[in-house]
This record gives sequence, C-alpha cells and structure tokens, in this order.
Amino acid sequence: MINNRRSFITGIKGSRLSQKEVAFLKKYKPWGVILFSRNIVSISQTQKLTSHIKKLFNDKNYPILIDEEGGRVSRLNKFIDNSTFSSEFFSKLYKNNKKKFYIYYDVYVKQISYLLNLLGININNVPVLDIRRKITHKVIGNRSFSSNPYLVSKLGKICINKFHENRIATVIKHIPGHGLSKVDSHKKLPLVNQNINYLNKVDFYPFKKQKSLLAMTAHIIFNSIDKKNTATHSKKVINIIRKKIGFKNLIMTDDISMKALKLSISKNTTLAFNAGCDLVLHCNGKYNEMLIVAENSPLLSDFVLKKTSQLMNIVR
Repeated sequence: MINNRRSFITGIKGSRLSQKEVAFLKKYKPWGVILFSRNIVSISQTQKLTSHIKKLFNDKNYPILIDEEGGRVSRLNKFIDNSTFSSEFFSKLYKNNKKKFYIYYDVYVKQISYLLNLLGININNVPVLDIRRKITHKVIGNRSFSSNPYLVSKLGKICINKFHENRIATVIKHIPGHGLSKVDSHKKLPLVNQNINYLNKVDFYPFKKQKSLLAMTAHIIFNSIDKKNTATHSKKVINIIRKKIGFKNLIMTDDISMKALKLSISKNTTLAFNAGCDLVLHCNGKYNEMLIVAENSPLLSDFVLKKTSQLMNIVR
C-alpha cells in the first residue's frame, strides 16, 4: 500500500540490505530508496538488491533513484565508462552540430535507460539546470549544460522527454539554481547576493515549464529573498518555486545531511517540511540519522500520492 509510506527517501549502507535495514524499511516505509556507487558492485548484485527492496514493498514500481548524470557523476562506473558524456559535452555538440547531437543524445539516453531499467532503477536525478559561470564552484562545473539559460532550458526539456520515453522519471536540480554558488554546499553554505529580478530572468529561467515530476532543492541562501534560511528551509523560496517558476510537482530536498545545513538532522528534516518540501532526501546510510529522518517524516499527503501515481505511469 503506497498510502502508508512516509515522505522521505533514504540511502543504504552497502551492496545488500542488512537485517537492520530490512527491519527499518518495513517499519518506516520510505517513499523511495537512493543508490550510490557504494551500493553497486555488479549488474547481477544490483538486480538482487533492487528486487529485494521492491519485494519488501510488494511493488515492482517502487521508486529507486540514482545520480547517473554522465561525466564526473556516474554511480555505475564499476561497469560502464560514462565519463566523456557530461552535460557540457552534449551542449557543445548541440551548438556545433544539431543533427549529430540528436543522434548521439538519443542513443546515449536509450543506453542509460536500458541499463537503469535492467538494474531495477526507475528515477534518474537529471538534468542539472544550473547556469554555469566562471565563478561557479567546480562541484557544478561541467555538470551544467551551459552559461546560456535558454540553452540550458532547451537541453533540459530534451533530457526529460527522452528519459520519459524510455520509462525513467527525472529530477530537475538544483531548484531554483545553484550556478551562483562559489562554495561546495556539501561542505559549506553558499550565499547568493543577486537581486530577485536578475535571478528570475537568469538562474530561475531553466526551471520554468519543465515536465519533470520531481525537483531537488539547492542548499543555498538567496539574500534578496530570505537572509536566514536556505532554499530548502525557506517558505519564501518554495513559494517562488511554486508561483514564479511555476513548478507544480514534487519538491524534494537535496541531501539533508550536507554541511550547508547547520542544524541537527531532526531540525533539518522538520524545517524542510514546514517550508513546503514534499519529500526529504537522506543519503549517507548512517542508521542513527536514518531513524531521525524517518521519525520526523509524515505519511504521504494526498498531493504526494497523486503525483506519485502520475510518476508511476511514466516508469511502468
């Protein structure tokens, strides 16, 4: 039953579920599970892992997520070399030869989707819709398509449509834009000082009119909107995402254990829900933290249930 699940996504520690993790998943019933390189050793092992997770929930379409962006961010690197195919690579190809781009990108997405479907993974955390600048921290770098917001928007739409065609759901990130960050939010809190009019025209633009059913927040403070709270914890920023950007689907946090968020795991979790996030993401697989996130996560709302049902129509 999907309606007895809780509004969080959890990581796990290793390449198979421990007894403790099995008990945790059965008791707390997270909305989804996210996999990382530490969880993936081989194709057959990953199939066993995802199959085990789905059997616990008696749901062949249970949400299992991954960051398979290509380039530097490839969780499947133990058995494929995806390092050439960064977002920047495809952006340059698009600018130089559109016909070649469409052929290459179609083949690329089909191959990645085939592999994800084979592994039992149904949500890929792409595309990155952040605008790259010279000042942008290298944690984004060539994960961004371009410094041109119109090109980022266009390639983002192509990415989403192609993955959807291949039964893989997507997550646009990092809403409302990570491109002005000068530090890595895994380690420090980025502060952005640009005014709201500029942000709306540039950084927010690529996130508008995207058909992804999920969006991942940026752990960034936008001083012109909310001097106190990161986007993840800001009612004002979430309101802009809903109204100015017009994103009407599921908003999930970036990893709630990242160092940009200075508070406790329980506060980081509850503040995200209070701000208007629909799902909280916790990645590191540390059991004590997983418990805190689970215990502070509500059951799925009617809105999340409705959007989850739409998402399942893509992946089934």
